Amino acid sequence: MSNDFTKVENPVLIVEGKQADNERLKAESDYLRGTIKDDLQDRMTGGFTSDNFQLIRTHGMYQQDDRDIRAERQKQKLEPLHNVMLRARLPGGIIKPTQWLAIDKFADDYTSYGSIRLTTRQTFQFHGVLKPNIKLMHQTLHSVGLDSIATAGDVNRNVLCTSNPVESALHQEAYEWATKISEHLLPKTRAYAEIWLDEERVETTEEDVIEPILGSNYLPRKFKTTVVIPPNNDIDVHANDLNFVAISEGGELIGFNVLVGGGLAMTHGDKSTYPRCADDFGFITKEHALDVAAAVVTTQRDWGNRVNRKNAKTKYTIDRVGVDTFKAEVERRAGVEFSESRSYEFTHRGDSFGWVEGIDGKNHLTLFIENGRILDFDGKSLKTGMLEIAKIHKGDFRLTANQNLIVAGVSAEDKTVIEQLAREHGLISDGVSNQRKSSMACVAFPTCPLAMAEAERYLPGLVDNVETILEKNGLKDDSIILRVTGCPNGCGRAMLAEIGLVGKGPGKYNMYLGSDLAGSRVPKLYKENVDEAAVLSEIDALSARWSAERNDGEAFGDFVIRAGIVEQVIVSFRDFHHA
Repeated sequence: MSNDFTKVENPVLIVEGKQADNERLKAESDYLRGTIKDDLQDRMTGGFTSDNFQLIRTHGMYQQDDRDIRAERQKQKLEPLHNVMLRARLPGGIIKPTQWLAIDKFADDYTSYGSIRLTTRQTFQFHGVLKPNIKLMHQTLHSVGLDSIATAGDVNRNVLCTSNPVESALHQEAYEWATKISEHLLPKTRAYAEIWLDEERVETTEEDVIEPILGSNYLPRKFKTTVVIPPNNDIDVHANDLNFVAISEGGELIGFNVLVGGGLAMTHGDKSTYPRCADDFGFITKEHALDVAAAVVTTQRDWGNRVNRKNAKTKYTIDRVGVDTFKAEVERRAGVEFSESRSYEFTHRGDSFGWVEGIDGKNHLTLFIENGRILDFDGKSLKTGMLEIAKIHKGDFRLTANQNLIVAGVSAEDKTVIEQLAREHGLISDGVSNQRKSSMACVAFPTCPLAMAEAERYLPGLVDNVETILEKNGLKDDSIILRVTGCPNGCGRAMLAEIGLVGKGPGKYNMYLGSDLAGSRVPKLYKENVDEAAVLSEIDALSARWSAERNDGEAFGDFVIRAGIVEQVIVSFRDFHHA
């Protein structure tokens, strides 16, 4: 998607003004240590105080509370039931069965909800871990080779990679690059090991460069990176700051097209914030990937807005200084010139379910996990089923960026028993509709402190109703990319959906229409602050028109644009809020 501001007259490289308080916090944190160790010993509160409330994010945790019981606790003059959500670092989403066994046990023994939550960032989360168990959680992860370093906060977060079990050699190399990029961009401070793993601190001098890439104040805002293998845009490349699009010849990886400046978050009522698709900077050979990654990150580190955090993401830096200026600086820092982008096409996104055989003769089973919530429900013992599979599986598990899970590397002789376990525990259900498989939501209530409306708990019933509507309108086998988020921060990637519902208040949503199957188009606002009944009424009317007026094979998002229901913007993403 092009825009009209690649060049900027006299670009403002550095935003002047009083810096946001987060900049003070990071500068005074002693490289992310703060006083977290002391706070852990304070049993007068279940939460973290002062700056530590923010600093624990760079260690992969968010402080939350159960919002369903918040009001009742206030009546009892009790503080909120503070706990943390932890997000693991899992580049490319690959996890071993032995690691799964450990996280399953911890979820059972030490989390309030007992579940494992698969995320849109291709990893898993624990929800509801109380303060006395936090250190044990990190040590449990460490004991099986996992951690949660830099999965939140103003750093480069978990690096995504296309879940492609078929082209095994190409996927393996792409995955290895995702891992290398993750390691290259990690914070180098030893704060995580000292606080959670009891490592002794090695004193440094002022002359020591602790963070050569991230800097002493880290990044102005969160930063997201992906590696994607066309033709499947299963990680929504345009939602991320930095993306490496794998270019192959004869099944071998030769390099990457580099896309920079994507991001979906915005703030209701603030028109200086908007979603934006990433720009294609051009092609590099694969040996330059780490240098280019560091160059993009350090350019954003030095030029990003540290005054206004709402405009601090890479997408706003690029819009302020211009694509050409940002790209030239990346080339200068990396010592590499981008060549012309190599041809590629995204034809679809999402996951393909069921069994598939890879070129290596191994078999791979993709399981649909609604909302990514692995828990034992009535009639569907998903968590127990995954535990039983992990006990016997000889390959690995691959978490997808769409909250699903692949049992990968299954030999022919093990297929039957793996499928039998999956079916016994409801991990495979032949009755799941295409629409349900095309729908996704963020966590929202009761744990996310930013949620304005329901999302995860709302989605199953919403899909029930949408399925009925589609069948009524002769569209039973069709589907719409439908995503629901409890707030406008973008976790459920609603701003790359054919129908995106963004929470505005209890039971109220802004309704966006018009992305495409490739995930390269931001939808437009169609209805504002509508309730659930109005949402269904609109979907009914729109799908009836889609059924009656569509061209052969025309996707819903393309139809609503061709029919003039919404405009095919966007020339300038800064005009996103304009009609």
